[in-house]
Amino acid sequence: MDEEIIVGIDIGTTKICTLIAHVEEDETFRILGVGIEPNQGMRKGMINDLQKTINAIAKSIEKAQRSSGYEITSALVSIAGSHVSSINSRGAVGITNGVVSQVDINRALEAAQVVAIPHNREVLHVIQRGFTVDGQDGISQPIGMHGYRLEVETHIITASAASVENIRKCAETAGVKVKAFVLNPLASAEVVLTETERQLGVMVCDIGGGTTDLAVYINNNVWHTTVISVGGDLITSDIAHGLRLSLPDAEKIKITYGSAKEAAVSTQETFSIRSFGEEVPTEFRRADLAYIIEARAEEIFQFVLQEIKRSGYDGLLPAGVVLTGGSSLLPGIRDLASDVLGLPVRVAQPDDLEGLVDQLYSPAYSTSVGLLEWAGILTHAAKKSTRTRGLPPIGIWERVKEFVKRFLPQ
Repeated sequence: MDEEIIVGIDIGTTKICTLIAHVEEDETFRILGVGIEPNQGMRKGMINDLQKTINAIAKSIEKAQRSSGYEITSALVSIAGSHVSSINSRGAVGITNGVVSQVDINRALEAAQVVAIPHNREVLHVIQRGFTVDGQDGISQPIGMHGYRLEVETHIITASAASVENIRKCAETAGVKVKAFVLNPLASAEVVLTETERQLGVMVCDIGGGTTDLAVYINNNVWHTTVISVGGDLITSDIAHGLRLSLPDAEKIKITYGSAKEAAVSTQETFSIRSFGEEVPTEFRRADLAYIIEARAEEIFQFVLQEIKRSGYDGLLPAGVVLTGGSSLLPGIRDLASDVLGLPVRVAQPDDLEGLVDQLYSPAYSTSVGLLEWAGILTHAAKKSTRTRGLPPIGIWERVKEFVKRFLPQ
């Protein structure tokens, strides 16, 4: 496959989205192929029917290949689920020859990974948060500095080895090799956060069908990540039970008539749909539907608030929360989130896209497009590493190196 072609496969609880893109000369990408397929083989981010998931991935890949004209052999793949966890760790080494080099940084990162990670866990990301040289902390890039002792603070993200292997098996059975796994909120953050938000302190809250994925960014680094095993599917289930509907009908009216704020809906507005056991459509008030949605959405944000407080960074988020993911499309959800969390909230989606992008201008595809951002940077890094001799020029390549060594397992 042409090295300028990048591929991302977002394996979500409710849908599989495969994107194929071409890397342009200015390092942007043009989307050539899109394959979106419903997924009924997962629950809360974890596979519960291997064959259904394989079939959904294969159909998504086939659609993307057909629309682009390219054959997919490898891709970056998203991952989430309650099995994902994270820990913070520090590593310290003596500085070789008194001047910090990339070798010293790599040794420090390796030392930070010498922690008690169970054998049934797989490391997804090792993220460096900052360095200390001879007691001077807050250093973002220590290369070239003089000193005797180098320390690095890292954020290590792990996942259940069995769950990772199941997803890998599904992708490979569908004919695609997994280059690397990327945690959902880290992928989403690449397309929804601004540099100012990353620097000041912000939380990405990606509310998908089966999970709510969180990542805290402070001083342009990832400080905390977690996955909460509740999402939009729970809202749909509540509607189905409350109004006695099938899940597909409940999802349809949630999208068409739903609101996350009961107070924002007129008590006079109604809609009709046929409930179980009824021969003719029944009329429901939109306010009653909003009451059901608001109760469950508020519970989701209470879980988010608990996680913010548990992380210890609740006072370090002046930029607030950026909502994305399919469930953030619900009218009124921004106001509800702001009321519960007590923070500024905005809803974000991918923008400035080129190519086959009509469907992708939606918060539901933030992770999918974010995977392409990752794939593009890694592809650029691989090309530079084979063509560059000696020290690379300052600029984009320095950004690429920084990105790669911050997020990939060493």
